[in-house]
Order: sequence, then structure tokens, then C-alpha cells
Amino acid sequence: MKLKIVFVFVVLCSGIALAQSAQPKPFVVEYYYKVKWGHQQEFLDLFKKYHYPLLKKQVEMGRMKSVEMTAPRYHMNEEARWDYRVTIVFKDAAAAFGDFDEESLIKQMYPDQTTYKREEQRRFEILDGHTDVPIVPVDLTAKP
Repeated sequence: MKLKIVFVFVVLCSGIALAQSAQPKPFVVEYYYKVKWGHQQEFLDLFKKYHYPLLKKQVEMGRMKSVEMTAPRYHMNEEARWDYRVTIVFKDAAAAFGDFDEESLIKQMYPDQTTYKREEQRRFEILDGHTDVPIVPVDLTAKP
């Protein structure tokens, strides 16, 4: 009887440990925007008007865990320059790459599709560059 209890306990603990190790890990992507000189505020205004609410809605829906935007304090040389970095933490890689009907969400949030499409087009017209960089954590505590 004791052996049976120990066996059940070991199986349960193994299952819990396996379930914990199999939990999906957040998937992080950084989006870099390089805006044409003199249009940084216009880009930011359009981003905040249309794209940020769409991202916030996806956080509320659970697809994403967080959305954050940063800008460099000082300017860089032109080759390395970026104006805004948006970091999105997806729930997991499946949420980032799986089926998600963003078009339906856009139509729901912005019924005036003509204005939405025109202003989103403008947001991309004033860009000099846009780069998406999936990132992974690096364990600095691991011994070489």
C-alpha cells in the first residue's frame, strides 16, 4: 500500500514538473521605425491614433502580454539611426504566428475604413525604414 502511494506521488510530481516545463514561453519582437526627418511627431500621432489602440486591444484579448514604445535620448549617425522601437511581448510564439483575424478587428475598431487606410498609408509613407527583430533572452549566469 505504501509503495502504491509513493508511486502515485512520484507520478503526480513528475506530471506537475512536466506541465510546468512545457508551459509556453513569451515571444518577444522589437519593431524599429526610422522616420523621415521632420516627420517624427506626425508618425507618432498616427501610431497612437490607429496602431496603438489595435495593439492594446490584443493585450486585452490575451494574445499579447505587453506593448511598449521607446525612443533614443540622443540622435545617432544616419546608418544606425532609428526613431522609435516598439517591443511587443506575445503570449507565446503560437500567438505571434498563429491564426489571428486582425482584419476583422481593424474593421470593428475603425468602421471608417477609407480614413483608416489613408492614414495608415501615410504612416508608412513617412518611414525611411522598418525592421522587425524577434529577440531571445541570453542567460548570462550559465557557465561557459
